[in-house]
Amino acid sequence: MNSWETFDEFCRPSGQQAAEIVRWAVGKAPMFGRNVVISVLNVSLDSWLPLEIVLMHAYLSPGRFIDSDHSSVVEFAEKHRGNSRDPLEQAINLYYAVREAVRYNPYTFSLDPNTLRGSYALAAGESYCVPKATLLAGAARHCGIPARIGLADVRNHLSTPRLLELLKSDVFAMHGYTELHLNGRWVKATPAFNQGLCDLFNVAPLEFDGINDSVFHPFNRDGEQLMEYLIDHGQFTDVPEAFFFEHLEKCYPHLFGDQSPVLPGDMQSDLSRA
Repeated sequence: MNSWETFDEFCRPSGQQAAEIVRWAVGKAPMFGRNVVISVLNVSLDSWLPLEIVLMHAYLSPGRFIDSDHSSVVEFAEKHRGNSRDPLEQAINLYYAVREAVRYNPYTFSLDPNTLRGSYALAAGESYCVPKATLLAGAARHCGIPARIGLADVRNHLSTPRLLELLKSDVFAMHGYTELHLNGRWVKATPAFNQGLCDLFNVAPLEFDGINDSVFHPFNRDGEQLMEYLIDHGQFTDVPEAFFFEHLEKCYPHLFGDQSPVLPGDMQSDLSRA
């Protein structure tokens, strides 16, 4: 921000959300009697700032996997963000659009890193939790909503015998979710499981209101436990490729290497045959 720019002039290019970020950041930063200058596009600092504030730039920028500048992600975000200028309303609209537009299918997992991209999931029309999370994050970033991806190991009972046999475990490593910065705080959202799949599992789909975390189905409609979080690996500006695949190889060594099995299949087809 140049010295001759007013606060409103600085924020105008990035819209209302940028202004909210700057106000939030200034409120968080120690002043020490000096002015603190924060740009969400090019951070310059006149005093020490929390790392969280510095990272806001990254949470709004395109990444390799959170490819918010990809033409298909841009088109998707513009189509589904809605008419409201409220970032919270836009985030809600984008969440439901991603949840339903890309069908959940864990058999689409691949060792090809390109399949982690949000644009890839959108083009395929089916994917698993991580690419769906990067798609939501990318669409949100395009709309000026800071977004990042979270990874966790979960015990997932929302599965099928065939998939559990393939994994040789009921622990799903590197389960992906999205965090969106709304109204001054991070809110978790998990757009993985679409309505049709949830109906087959007899579980209500995860809802998202932009205020409360939406991360897992603790029980189905019959009171049976479906998912529990075991290890939270934290949040990242983009999918940490090396860490992601290295941890998966430790958990499922049989899925890596020359003898790794092919993963053809469809979870909804598994359930339909059950």
